[in-house]
Amino acid sequence: MTASGFFAALSRKKRRYDDSSTQLARVLTLANLVSLGVGSTLGLGVYVLAGSVAKTSAGPATCLSFVAAAIVSLFSGLCNAEFAGRVPRAGYTYIYSYVSIGEFVAFIIGWNLILGCILSSASVASAMSKYIDVLTNNSIQHTLTDWMPMDVQYLSKYPNLLALGILISLTIILSIGFKNSAAINSVSTFLNAVTICTMVVGCYIKADSDNWKVSPENVDETYRSAAGEGGFLPFGIAGIIAGTPQCFFGLGGFDTPANCSEEAKNPKRDIPLAILISLCIVFLAYFALSTSLTLAWPYYLQDTEAPFAYVFDQLGWPTMKWIVTIGAVFALLSCMFGSMYVSPRIIYAMSNDGLLFEFLAKVHPKTKIPLAATVLSGLSSGLLATFMDLSQIIDLITIGGLLSAGIIAPLVLLLRYEKNENSTKGNIQNGDIEVKKICYKDMFNLKQISLPSTITSRVANITILCFCTVSITLNIVLVHGSKILSPIIYYILVSIILLILVILMIILSRQPQSDRELTFKVPLVPLIPCLSVIFHTHLMMNLGAFTWVGFIVWILIGCILYFSYGISHSKENDSENKELKK
Repeated sequence: MTASGFFAALSRKKRRYDDSSTQLARVLTLANLVSLGVGSTLGLGVYVLAGSVAKTSAGPATCLSFVAAAIVSLFSGLCNAEFAGRVPRAGYTYIYSYVSIGEFVAFIIGWNLILGCILSSASVASAMSKYIDVLTNNSIQHTLTDWMPMDVQYLSKYPNLLALGILISLTIILSIGFKNSAAINSVSTFLNAVTICTMVVGCYIKADSDNWKVSPENVDETYRSAAGEGGFLPFGIAGIIAGTPQCFFGLGGFDTPANCSEEAKNPKRDIPLAILISLCIVFLAYFALSTSLTLAWPYYLQDTEAPFAYVFDQLGWPTMKWIVTIGAVFALLSCMFGSMYVSPRIIYAMSNDGLLFEFLAKVHPKTKIPLAATVLSGLSSGLLATFMDLSQIIDLITIGGLLSAGIIAPLVLLLRYEKNENSTKGNIQNGDIEVKKICYKDMFNLKQISLPSTITSRVANITILCFCTVSITLNIVLVHGSKILSPIIYYILVSIILLILVILMIILSRQPQSDRELTFKVPLVPLIPCLSVIFHTHLMMNLGAFTWVGFIVWILIGCILYFSYGISHSKENDSENKELKK
């Protein structure tokens, strides 16, 4: 392969896909999709996050951190909804990037999604096993530690066989077909919702408005430092901002329906609706949980690991403590169900395109599910949950999701401003004249070109690339600049970068957008996608060095797999070879 052919292979796009044909069974209704989205999100965070953020970051203003996180999640959700309508296929972000950017970028995104889903399933199974063990006074943990102790760094203190058994059982359930296993997920999600409502009502019954009016002078000296300035905003606006990333991670998973396009009965209508409905339900749940919890018990006295169980114990309601613990098991089951459902679909989509091994794309003739991919992802999660201490690598769960979520926004922009050869409206022909360089008239569309053309698409693509690059620069400065720069230089540099971003947004807003009819379109383009790029980039810049090392290692493994197998077995490569022979 020549150098030009090699780079052409990396950037080749998926051209052949049928919106309607699929080997998977189309059995999912709007209610099933919403259940998946809500169940995947209202997991461990429900029983931990509100108390943790309240005590360490925002106090009673935790509810405002959830509002900010929900707004940012909405940006990502809107972009997901538009893409789900554009390309209703399994493996959503992977497919979107394959269609609009190129094969190599799509492979890396899909590879990261697989990592995130497998690690998520493993961590939730581990947490679920600990909740079950609580009901036995931790006898399982003590027994396994005595029988098979492990003293290796980054590994668990004992093989978590209960977590392994949970994952194997759920893998078997998923392997019998989603039409049957969806009922189990719906029941778990319903029981989780009942538990959440019970917790909220119980806390509101014990609510005391004085817990939002705490005065530091009246706090015991032991807890005075944890009380901050007291009142509703004990840690100020900075506390709300500090709590927002944690709340954002808690809302992650509401876009799970976007992975179900090939099994939805009406994907172009139901997928966007399911994403937005799931986000609304999840936000309302977290908002109610955070307000009721901080009203029932002082924020500085919260327990960061099991806040609701702790509060009900302190309030003298041991029965409620048991209800919360049992409800947590059902919540984690729903959350794990969503993660284990997604990863086989991504593996299936990549294998179906020839980028992963062909046997992983085999669909069972009776159950209509990718059996080999389901078993492989389930066993991988089981091994991790059995032997790994996931507290050391927990951020790896988020980095793949952040990358895939962050890439969707520029993809929306690329497709909105691309030239549409099949436009039904007339286009200004001078916009299609080949030019060697772009002048300021083209940058600001002073020629009043009404639909995307060769020139406007080129301007938009360059502007989007520049915007993403400058956004990364801004967030590097925001995260690390204050530590190494003087305050004056820091604020001047941030102001200059923000001005450049505003100018780039103005240039982009001046370019004409495609008139292609879609079932759903992101409003306020390019503002919402641009804000989404900035926020997701900021979250990635805040991840630690260990996370980036693990991420790079996973990427290198993926690159070896792609260049040794995927690049030559790609079905797009076969299509190109057939066309050349003709």
